[in-house]
Amino acid sequence: MQTPAGTPPDQRSGDLQDRRSGAQQDRKVRDRIRPPATTGAAAVPLRGASADDEDDGRDALHILPLSILPLETPGLRRARLIKNVRLETVAELFNDAQTGSGQIRIDQLSKCFGIDGPEFRRDLRKIVQIGEAASFDVYSLRLELRRLNIDVEEAAALRLSAAKRAELTSYMRVFTRPLVEHVYGVQGADIASMDDLVRLFAQPDVEEARRRLQLTADRLDIPLGEIPAFLEDYADIFLSLAYFKRCLDDIVPDVQGFLGWMAELYQVSEVRRDARQSRMLDEIGHDLTDIATSITGRFESFDNRSRDFWRDINPESFRSIRDLIVTHHLTIGGVLCGLAVKMNLWKHRFGRGGGPVRRLEFIRSEILPGLAHIKTIEQASRNSMGR
Repeated sequence: MQTPAGTPPDQRSGDLQDRRSGAQQDRKVRDRIRPPATTGAAAVPLRGASADDEDDGRDALHILPLSILPLETPGLRRARLIKNVRLETVAELFNDAQTGSGQIRIDQLSKCFGIDGPEFRRDLRKIVQIGEAASFDVYSLRLELRRLNIDVEEAAALRLSAAKRAELTSYMRVFTRPLVEHVYGVQGADIASMDDLVRLFAQPDVEEARRRLQLTADRLDIPLGEIPAFLEDYADIFLSLAYFKRCLDDIVPDVQGFLGWMAELYQVSEVRRDARQSRMLDEIGHDLTDIATSITGRFESFDNRSRDFWRDINPESFRSIRDLIVTHHLTIGGVLCGLAVKMNLWKHRFGRGGGPVRRLEFIRSEILPGLAHIKTIEQASRNSMGR
């Protein structure tokens, strides 16, 4: 996942002169966009996203390439929304090693692009609506776009990249192994990917497997020919869980590392003498530990429910676990997105170093803002699961 830079000051863009055509307008806008004043960099063209950039956006928790939305203003489709470290949604117009991240508030887009026609206003309403999502992972976006009645023309835009799906194969085995053993026995339990699994069940070549498959179809109360469609649904639901689990496994060690880095401040005399500083560190440490412990427990609950499903497979048990996981997509995404953005910026900014004054300022200005929101999301989800 890419790491957004810290929140820059408001970018001031002069009004652009009127353009005669859409094509000229987009071209000139790209040539005139400038980075935030603090970077001191020259103008940077706003190029179309590369295939790698699009994959990064689809696989990330905090990035939404606007190219996936049905927008009427072509120039907007080259930008993307990101969550900054304060968990605010901003528009990112460029991002590279030399100039950093060019971020502006969504309400500044019309000034930046010099456009204020009806098409642009319709696009802006969509961007504002979807910008309220707590996470931009593809699973949360599916739910949010459906809720907002926004159709996405290309369904592949709301799927993880092929590279990410392959990376998650080992995580998926937790969920696919019981299914394969249910039909093929233990000898068929090692499947390389979910695509292989669907093909395996679409064309069973073992008589005993066909018999068990028919039994499974009967227990699910669906025709045998609909088993591949069921598997597609099953695969997508548990691929989402594998994706979030991988994100969690990346984030938890970072949270632990950050807590150790922060704890070193307790040895600083200024902190020992200042009760307010100590209390702030205590509260942040407690909140981060509570959030990480709680969301880890949620995944353990999902694992248990998935095992229960295969002990008593039936339409109700599948709908129950599917609805449980989908219901928690938005909150899981929101919690992981918030933690990932903050931990990534910490690693990028400090790499575990830094003096006491810089550490305290970073914790106060970048870690603390938005942390209560993450905690609220996680507590609400924990309560809904009866934890």
